[in-house]
Amino acid sequence: MKKIIPTLILGTMAGLSANAYVDKNFNYHVDRFADIEVLRYEVPEFDRLTPQQRTMVYYLTQAAQMGRDIIWDQNGRYNLQIRQLLEKIYQNYKGDRNSADFKAFEKYLKQVWFGNGIHHHYSTDKFKPEFSKEFFLEQVAAISPCCLPLEEGETPEAMTEKLTEVIFNPAVMAKRVNQDGTQDVVATSAGNLYGEGVTQAEVEAFYNKMKDPNDATPISYGLNARVVKDENGQLKEQVYSLNGLYGPAIAQIIYWLDKAKSVAENDAQKAYITSLIDFYITGDLRTFDEYSILWAEDTKSDVDFVNGFIESYGDPLGMTGSWESYVNFKNAKSSSRTETISSNAQWFEDNSPVDKRFKKENVKGVSAKVINAAMLAGDAFPSTAIGINLPNSNWIRAAHGSKSVTIENITEAYDMASHGNGFNAEFVIDEPTSKLMDDYLYITDMLHTDLHECLGHASGQLLPGVDGDALKENGSALEEARADLFALYYLADPKLLELGILDNPEAYKAEYYKYMLNGLMTQLNRIELGNDIEEAHMRNRQLVAKWALQNGKKKGKGGKDVVELVKKGGKTYVKINDYAALRNLFGTLLAEIQRVKSEGDYKAGNDLIQKYAVKIDPKLHKEVLDRFSKLDIPPYRGFINPVYTPVVNENGEITDVTISWPENYVEQMLRLSSEYSPLTGKTGKSAGQCKR
Repeated sequence: MKKIIPTLILGTMAGLSANAYVDKNFNYHVDRFADIEVLRYEVPEFDRLTPQQRTMVYYLTQAAQMGRDIIWDQNGRYNLQIRQLLEKIYQNYKGDRNSADFKAFEKYLKQVWFGNGIHHHYSTDKFKPEFSKEFFLEQVAAISPCCLPLEEGETPEAMTEKLTEVIFNPAVMAKRVNQDGTQDVVATSAGNLYGEGVTQAEVEAFYNKMKDPNDATPISYGLNARVVKDENGQLKEQVYSLNGLYGPAIAQIIYWLDKAKSVAENDAQKAYITSLIDFYITGDLRTFDEYSILWAEDTKSDVDFVNGFIESYGDPLGMTGSWESYVNFKNAKSSSRTETISSNAQWFEDNSPVDKRFKKENVKGVSAKVINAAMLAGDAFPSTAIGINLPNSNWIRAAHGSKSVTIENITEAYDMASHGNGFNAEFVIDEPTSKLMDDYLYITDMLHTDLHECLGHASGQLLPGVDGDALKENGSALEEARADLFALYYLADPKLLELGILDNPEAYKAEYYKYMLNGLMTQLNRIELGNDIEEAHMRNRQLVAKWALQNGKKKGKGGKDVVELVKKGGKTYVKINDYAALRNLFGTLLAEIQRVKSEGDYKAGNDLIQKYAVKIDPKLHKEVLDRFSKLDIPPYRGFINPVYTPVVNENGEITDVTISWPENYVEQMLRLSSEYSPLTGKTGKSAGQCKR
């Protein structure tokens, strides 16, 4: 599970963490288009790593980038072909690059790069091209047929007709992930995780036949497979593996993982890399569980990574993992904070406001650290999370523990790029609240991530026999709400002062105000007027905030509402009248959502989602959009990666690795497509460009 940052609010953070490393002369800003800003991030303390560790980072970054094609194909059947065609047009265009059509084409290409396909990375709505169909057809016709990315047996005419329909017809492949439980979410989702003609009912029946309700250690069914129909109309899995689906990309990933294993820090790290390679070779999910256990139990290694089919937000049923990779190393100073939290995990579990039946009697192996990201890839690139807690398997968490990380250099890059954006003056209700946020939001927001990942996702347990997929399309949103609520509840606990993590009993109010403001109002800037909330993290935040708003009526001090929306100067503001009562509301909702998850109560969970998480007040929505339009704050941000260059001796052996930031957004994306496209036949720096 991961925590996605509510980017809009970061402009309220003033000041840096105690171990602030940031270079004020570092240029974070790279590009701005549509609703997106692209940033760079620093990699502090890379020079403190040994040459062997830096070499391992290099090998792992190569393995990470070799998986790029996989996420593109998972996101949509035609994404790789469209990417190749768009890049061909861009690189070979001979006309006026300042023309309206070309500028619109360039914007569309940048959006497609950012979304790893033709759908928005967050809303999952299909991008709308603003260039003309005639311009597109003219550019395709100008490319030599031998240079077109044709599928086997496909003519240029057939490809052009097909892709023109996919790109320009808004009704075709309109939504990558549909989470509307009143519809067949498999049949109506445009992602490429299921084959043509496959229905939700068929998939659920297919996997239900495999599941044993008495299995205490179930595999993560469907995690690494595409479900399709065979020639007889029967469902089967196309397994992601060396000799299966995505084999050419997986072969490259294995090659670089094997290189990384040769410079591993210790035997434990070698063991889990070996196990991960075995999983990639076989596609066996039991082997993946073995790898996950070994990985979670390695708390000694400095350099670490995630590489594989991990998070299931891209699957409307919450089963298939999108391919992603993070390469990172430990931030020793900041990790003392998370280590303090994780060492007290049992206390937090014992004192949570949930029913005793749903608590873990013995919390196992919750390890936590703060990391510096060195490479983002797959579903973690260009848009990324700021915190991760893995493995996702419930039984592995219970029996072997989990590993939680907070990605501090990414959070600080967001923060540094947001200074002085005018957000506080526009949306925060008064100066005292704004000052509280200036003073304490950075640390409390970091703590919220720590608690969300380290303890929230790791807390609680399913009752015996409960299917981990029982909440279906609502599972991701409810799980994120559960982790957020756990973190919110404990941010206000005196235990954090006792542990020396906070120094002011009022500090938690900064995060409470930010969370309620974002959940009720400011996150709406990410949604087109008239649309519902679709994305799991956004549903989670509105569910929590709206539930507290409606269930806190007349329950605050003096019979006041705990939270209310008030008018001031003709504008709407969030006003919190009773912070202590708000904490109690968070605890009550946490207890209910934990019950829903522990018992697998689909109906109750769906009722919560439909009542609080989906619908938007259109008047408030329009007001938020209008107010944001005056600030010119991008709703979404993401990153390009640094470049790692090996230093080799006369024998061709790597002796060290250097880091640099030489590229802009377009340059990096074109290079990645040229050098890291194993599913389209292009890997390595010798991959050439086809000319007209």
